[in-house]
Amino acid sequence: MKLLKLIAMAFLVVLTSMFFFPFEFTFLPGINTKMALAAVGLVLFVLDMARGRTASLSRPFFFLSFLAALVSLAAFASAVINHTNDFTYASYIVSMWVWMGGAYVVVSAIKWFHGEATVEIVGNYLIAVCVMQCGLAIIIDSFPWFKELVNQLVLGLGFVENEALEKANRLYGIGCSLDVAGTRFSCVLVIIAFLSMKLARTEKKQWIWLYLLSFFVISVIGNIIARTTIIGVGLAMLVWLIGAFADRQADGNRFFILQRWIAVGIVAVIVCSVLYSESPVFKDNLRFGFEGFFSLAETGRWETNSNNILKNMIVFPDNLHTWIIGDGYFDNPFNRDMNYIGPNFGGYYMATDIGYLRFLFYFGLIGLLLFCVYMAACANELMKRFPAYSWMFFCILLINFIVWIKVSTDIFVVMAIFLCLREPGNGETEESLL
Repeated sequence: MKLLKLIAMAFLVVLTSMFFFPFEFTFLPGINTKMALAAVGLVLFVLDMARGRTASLSRPFFFLSFLAALVSLAAFASAVINHTNDFTYASYIVSMWVWMGGAYVVVSAIKWFHGEATVEIVGNYLIAVCVMQCGLAIIIDSFPWFKELVNQLVLGLGFVENEALEKANRLYGIGCSLDVAGTRFSCVLVIIAFLSMKLARTEKKQWIWLYLLSFFVISVIGNIIARTTIIGVGLAMLVWLIGAFADRQADGNRFFILQRWIAVGIVAVIVCSVLYSESPVFKDNLRFGFEGFFSLAETGRWETNSNNILKNMIVFPDNLHTWIIGDGYFDNPFNRDMNYIGPNFGGYYMATDIGYLRFLFYFGLIGLLLFCVYMAACANELMKRFPAYSWMFFCILLINFIVWIKVSTDIFVVMAIFLCLREPGNGETEESLL
């Protein structure tokens, strides 16, 4: 019986990973796992409604959809006004619905197995997914036969293939790589911080070391996969530090988590030190993941190759039209848009990969502000529904806005799965988006 439960939980972890880190199979190009789950979610949602269950479209869902539609409209208007064919974000409303559909499947599966789907349970599955992806990244990097198997079956993230990551000597999981992975890792690290603090106030606090172990695995390997993970590391540690001085519970020990964090941290440092000295591969990966820290220790200056590149990407619009409505280009138009006659700025329009600037050049301040309002509204809905975790969702929103300084990815995938939750009887509102 226990074996069957473990198998079922393993299946749920894989299912959650297919949502959280979607990928395409080589034999099904053009259809990623997120889209497949969304299709299943639509059918499941209709069946639940037909059976008279709790599934329903709520007012917050329509409100958030309206804001997403405004983002799409701003993108569409910019493309039309500027006579471009770049409609990257014109379908953002559809993307939102797809994410929600996939999340509905995951939450329904969790609810079926556990009898309920709560913030804690969903958070634990997201943690398990990230730990699994870190493990997969190490296995893929260590065993050529497994890497070849993954490359033959999986197409990767769509915008970058596994072969390209391999040539760039970057660690990757299955659908998990680059700043997209780093952003989601960061959110999960913050989730670990808040869930561990809640666990410290319960009779199960002796299991807190599992959270701390997961934190160090994701922090170390996650940073090697994507250095954007460091944002979550810093924010989670800040949360713990503030919590240590603010929390007067946990048997009167205000530093319960910090004490165990230090203990696990010492062990992690020892393990990393041994691997650093004994394994050249681990040494190279660790120096890449924590390049800034090594630079600071060895030269006294914080320098990374990506930050140096980022400095050269700072460029602002030189006319009022672009500031307001943008130029209608999100991706590099050269060799893509037959009507484009401007200069070739390399891999990105205006040679910038900075999130805020890419949005600015794409659909101007109007689109950028609408996108910010939309993300803030999603976080606000979660903060109202789950007041016990309001600061957690605020931190997740903060991660989104910090990450945009470097790259143009958003964290709606994290919010979507929590927006599908309903927790009656725990002090939260019973209303659900779906």
